[in-house]
Amino acid sequence: MTSTLRTDALRIEGAADPVGTLPILHGISSYTAEGVGIDAEMRRNLAYGAPHSLLPYTRQDRYDRHRAPREIPSVVLENEHLTAVFLPGLGGRLWSLTDRRSGRELLHRNPVYQPANLALRDAWLAGGVEWNLGTTGHWPLTCEPLHAARLTAPDGTPVLRMYAFERLRGIVLRMDTWLPAGSPVLFVHVELHNPSADETPVYWWSNIAVPEDADTRVLAPTGHAFHCDYVSDLKHVPFPQLDDGEDRSYPGRVARAADYFLDLPAEERRWIAALDATGAGLVQTSTDLLRGRKLFCWGTGTGGRHWQEWLSGPDSAYLEIQAGLARTQLEHLPMPAGATWSWTEAYGLLQADPTAVHGSWDQARSAAADALAELLPPADLAAAHAAAAAFGAPEELLAHGSGWAALEIEAGRFTGSPLLPFGTPGTEQEPWRQLLATGTLPVGDPPAAPVTGAHWRALLEAGARDWHARYQLGLIRLADGERDGARAAFESSVEERRTPWALRALAFLAPSPQQAAELLAEAHELRPDVQELTIEAVDALLRADRPADALGIIGALTGAARAHGRIRLAEAKAAHACGDDHRVRQLLADGIQVDNMREGEVSLDTLWLAVHPGEPVPPHYDFRMSDGMPEA
Repeated sequence: MTSTLRTDALRIEGAADPVGTLPILHGISSYTAEGVGIDAEMRRNLAYGAPHSLLPYTRQDRYDRHRAPREIPSVVLENEHLTAVFLPGLGGRLWSLTDRRSGRELLHRNPVYQPANLALRDAWLAGGVEWNLGTTGHWPLTCEPLHAARLTAPDGTPVLRMYAFERLRGIVLRMDTWLPAGSPVLFVHVELHNPSADETPVYWWSNIAVPEDADTRVLAPTGHAFHCDYVSDLKHVPFPQLDDGEDRSYPGRVARAADYFLDLPAEERRWIAALDATGAGLVQTSTDLLRGRKLFCWGTGTGGRHWQEWLSGPDSAYLEIQAGLARTQLEHLPMPAGATWSWTEAYGLLQADPTAVHGSWDQARSAAADALAELLPPADLAAAHAAAAAFGAPEELLAHGSGWAALEIEAGRFTGSPLLPFGTPGTEQEPWRQLLATGTLPVGDPPAAPVTGAHWRALLEAGARDWHARYQLGLIRLADGERDGARAAFESSVEERRTPWALRALAFLAPSPQQAAELLAEAHELRPDVQELTIEAVDALLRADRPADALGIIGALTGAARAHGRIRLAEAKAAHACGDDHRVRQLLADGIQVDNMREGEVSLDTLWLAVHPGEPVPPHYDFRMSDGMPEA
């Protein structure tokens, strides 16, 4: 059989695609860690590169858990050994990788399409292989379409190219994937280009979900890891056995959720594998630039099991093995101006001696390393990496991403290339095209989707003459870390016209919870039909110790707005703060389902324990990822 590429459709039970329009004003915090094993390079990378905000991205927080049959466009690569299914419309995710001889699925292929609140923009999907670029977290394009095209390698192998412009960091992403005839592995060549005249922080992790049971063992060429368990500081520890003697390389036997960033020595080949009782399973390896490897497990506790069911339905236990540019996901690396970085990854079925795989740690990792050397010798991976440099321009477009890259090319932020045909800007970009053409940004309510960057800022600094342009200028200043300048622009916008959008931004910058609550309450009054503003207003009133006012807003809501999970949760919190625990117990008994429950959020279990002291938390309210987890 020769290698083939075809378009198809993934047929799946799924919820509707997530949507949202409110800009993400907050950023992420940098991280500090001290102690044995945290060297100067890591401390520098931990402190470097945290973005001031996640602008220009907007939230994707409107979705539910009502699923129905649907079809999602896919692209399939296939040879005699493997079938790989990609979803260009969902961040280019590798959804499935099947061994054709045995019919075995090598990845956690989620049986449902169900967004949940684990990504930087909220909505995220479990399963497959997710490509994460930008900053710490599941990347902004995880539920967004990438451009996709077909091309042919010089040896005749069909290649799927997916590409995008990541707007937070201003990085051009290109991914070429191919399955040569006779190859037992799928190749993924990743290229990042910084077109800016300035250095930019960069983050990349390939997030690989694989099936988990009690006999699944995760192997890599190391004896140490940087450990994060969500309640204590990052620390360098022996791996797989910590001080308690428990073997962490069997995630299906570990009680608590945890991250283990595996500390691979510089001289070791870069790989990680998850092998079952028979010594078989997925292996991922790469060229040397992709330095880090990670194991994540949900744990076997009630909360961890609930999270997995929440994401994938019943009987869908999985773990994640990952590969990244840095040693941990808490770091960013400085990418020089004009630089291009590239590496090649390979994915396939590894079969090793099961007795060795489940023997001592040294026996297990040696057996896996030997099996990998036979499956894919390092020279063959290096040859694949070199071959990708000769891949040319696409021959056929298969899927379209957003128009933001095309807009930035028109604005001169970077130069277009026939290797990456980004097309033309769309309706969402039209207001900014008019600014480029006329020097004036059209007034829109709701506002235009945000942009960031020095070129847009220069145009608005010179010509922001109305509330809309001043609001957009404030967003750009905020993204640049200039909070005082942002506040001045938002105040100028509000002086001309009091809009909920600028009031919300001022609330974010308010010096006290009381002032933030006042501003968000007014924003809600101006647009009571915008559900996200209502939720933010009631939450702000709770933070300002005004539960009665929060109940006043909730009491005025009707129908679906009143029944929304976040509103019901806020009602229960407010009732508890007012001393009406009978009302809280009734709400809990009737059911509170928060469709976008955040990873790490313990609001429901905390609320249950507050009004049912001494009683166990029902499993459907237990989202705790570890014992002793602090309140969200």
